[in-house]
Amino acid sequence: MSSQQSSKPPSNTEPKSLPSGMALEGTQVVDISNFLAAPMCSMFLADFGANVIKVERPVVGDEIRRWGETKNGVGLYYKAVNRGKKSITADLRTPLGVEIVKKLIANADILVENYRPGTIEKWGLGPDVLMAINPGLIIVRVTGFGQTGPYKNRPGFGTIAEAYAGYAYISGYPDRPPLLPGFGLADSTTGLMAAYLASVALHDKRKTGKGQIVDLALYETLLTLLGPQVVNHDQLNIVQERAASRLPFTAPRNIYLTKDQKYISVGGSAQSIFERICLALEIPELALDSRFADNRTRLANIDALDEALQNAILRFDRAELMERFIQLEAAISPVNNIQDIFADAHMASRENIIELYDDELGTGLRMQNVPGKLSRTPGQIHHTGPRMGEHNREILIDKLGYKESDLSALGIDFSNSKKSIT
Repeated sequence: MSSQQSSKPPSNTEPKSLPSGMALEGTQVVDISNFLAAPMCSMFLADFGANVIKVERPVVGDEIRRWGETKNGVGLYYKAVNRGKKSITADLRTPLGVEIVKKLIANADILVENYRPGTIEKWGLGPDVLMAINPGLIIVRVTGFGQTGPYKNRPGFGTIAEAYAGYAYISGYPDRPPLLPGFGLADSTTGLMAAYLASVALHDKRKTGKGQIVDLALYETLLTLLGPQVVNHDQLNIVQERAASRLPFTAPRNIYLTKDQKYISVGGSAQSIFERICLALEIPELALDSRFADNRTRLANIDALDEALQNAILRFDRAELMERFIQLEAAISPVNNIQDIFADAHMASRENIIELYDDELGTGLRMQNVPGKLSRTPGQIHHTGPRMGEHNREILIDKLGYKESDLSALGIDFSNSKKSIT
């Protein structure tokens, strides 16, 4: 893949109709959410064929349009997170906006929202109202602290969730303050979990015909992913502390500096892998040292182990180390930055990054592809995130039967709208 983006539509990246037979083909999703976690939920659903209609506030749209980097005034992150969706504009705080949502959910399978508890109820769009219209509706509610509990009304964002769930506490060096991740970890993992829970509820609906409410707090997924911390504290009263790149249950596991001042990651809790690491580094005697006889003894002598490995690694350039480790089937990886990822042959072969033409930017736009490979019903990105209100005419006029003149008089803009497409 070229490092330069296309200035015209590549022949294989133009917007196209989704193929038939996708796993979520025919699934109707209404997304009234903002920012990241909940929109990522509907993004994953769209990746597998769901028809997602995103409802954005007129003029301002989703806040993520102005979040992060822009190009020619266009929010880049929006383009990735809202790929495959259709955009309409409606103010949910108005009778018209409420009416539009009610019409949309009448035949929908899933509604995705992430407002504070009580907000959509205040607008007249609470679950009782919506499920009276459509008893089979699945309502995915993503909030900072959930719909219940003493903290339910607190404002919650990914940063807050990463601290509250215990992730930040164990991140960083022992002698330094806790660290937050360098990307929206809580939001991203919550988006994945929300899509999973929505799919579970959808599976149940196809058996029973009944909808339900999915109540997911931002911190809950990270709490689940903290590994053995809960059971360890419950049974042994252990509080895991910060240990930089180490883990308290596997050794070696760290980042090391090479002779040419580059970084690698090495891991090998299994004894066979550890022995291969030692062979690759030309220090086979290290594997015979009683201090490093197995994973448990290595953990007890971790400082000595890391010092020995680092001293050995400093004798080699990264490229040579990679060759040595790969030949011996020892576990190693370069510490990649995003430039390295763009140039990586393996990721290219698996199409982990895909290019699609974006007509708003007038160029090819690369983003992460659908994760995972399904042999029979693979996911596929239809198009990049739409212009604000790009599908106003298709949805509001052609599908819902409104008159353009009436909606224009009420502030609905059609300047970005295209003619209907199948």
